[in-house]
Amino acid sequence: MTYNELNERYEALIARKNSVDKGFYNGIFERYEHPVLTRDHIPPFWIFDPNPETNPHMMARLGINAVFNSGAIYHDGEYVLVARVEGYDRKSFFAVARSNSPVDGFRFDDEPVILPDVCPDETNVYDMRLTKHEDGWIYGVFCSESKDRSTGDLSAATAAAGIVRTKDLKTWERLPNLKTLRSPQQRNVLLLPEFVNGKYAFYTRPMDDFIETGSGGGIGFGLCEDIENAVIDEEKMTSLRKYHTITEAKNGAGAVPIKTPKGWLHIAHGVRNTAAGLRYVVYAFATALDDPSRVIAEPSGYLIAPMGGERVGDVSNVVFTNGAIADPDGSVYIYYASSDTRLHVAKTDIERLTDYVFNTPRDPGRSADCVRQRAEFIRKNLKYLNK
Repeated sequence: MTYNELNERYEALIARKNSVDKGFYNGIFERYEHPVLTRDHIPPFWIFDPNPETNPHMMARLGINAVFNSGAIYHDGEYVLVARVEGYDRKSFFAVARSNSPVDGFRFDDEPVILPDVCPDETNVYDMRLTKHEDGWIYGVFCSESKDRSTGDLSAATAAAGIVRTKDLKTWERLPNLKTLRSPQQRNVLLLPEFVNGKYAFYTRPMDDFIETGSGGGIGFGLCEDIENAVIDEEKMTSLRKYHTITEAKNGAGAVPIKTPKGWLHIAHGVRNTAAGLRYVVYAFATALDDPSRVIAEPSGYLIAPMGGERVGDVSNVVFTNGAIADPDGSVYIYYASSDTRLHVAKTDIERLTDYVFNTPRDPGRSADCVRQRAEFIRKNLKYLNK
């Protein structure tokens, strides 16, 4: 294949329109037929040397394995995704994709994000949450991964919350990593867009080591005085892990919470263990406006789970989100990745999402109670239907 043919195929993909998947319905959100970002959305000149003298067989010189887990923001009239891009070499980096549409047409900037290289031990970066803060900056909070040098295990790593900020999504300033006194490691950290009691407010995920949460009980919440030297002295726990639920193994913050008159709407992820390995799903809950650490609504079960082809990929049976955009008209676009391979979008709106979070029954916690809950629900419905 020639470079021009590769480029024609790429341009056709960018131009492809995305339609609602009419085979799916739950009344809460719509799925779309196509992912919004895949490795095929990467410009060919990131992968192929177009010069036939130096690349006579038109080989992929720097291959891309996957594009997924994207922060999301609406900025200067564009829908902007800061995606995690993973090369054949397993290293991840960030890249900015933009579109005038929330569901298709995303095109990457000519070059990926070049973060200031200020952490000599940092090996990998990924999963950036984007927050347009009331202080005027756009912040990106991401996982900064380093080799765990306390052991000879080559798979052992440490995770910290890296922080960058920007005004234009082109030039990025690196700030010191977040420090939390409760736990030695942090992942899935995000920054609330407003001050709380005059301080910067973070949702955290305390962890004992790189994979296992250990004593970490769920999603945490903490405040810090100075974002340029962010230190959280105390983490309160918010959405807790619970036995025999979708959050049994671990859970973590996802998209930046959406503010509504009834509370902050959270779109997070929960993990449970199965015979086939860990299963990741997306769930929702709400916290109070006057105390964003206090959960006020937590519907039973998951919001989004992997379906069909979404279950297949590098890390199977996974959906994960770290980005959503709420439009002024009330529409909400949830950008979720499937199986650490590709990025999808689901569309809902503030009214439906609020209804779902506040009016869906809670998990009673036991099979006996769950079946009684469902039987009462059925009887009420049959009475309404006059059966």
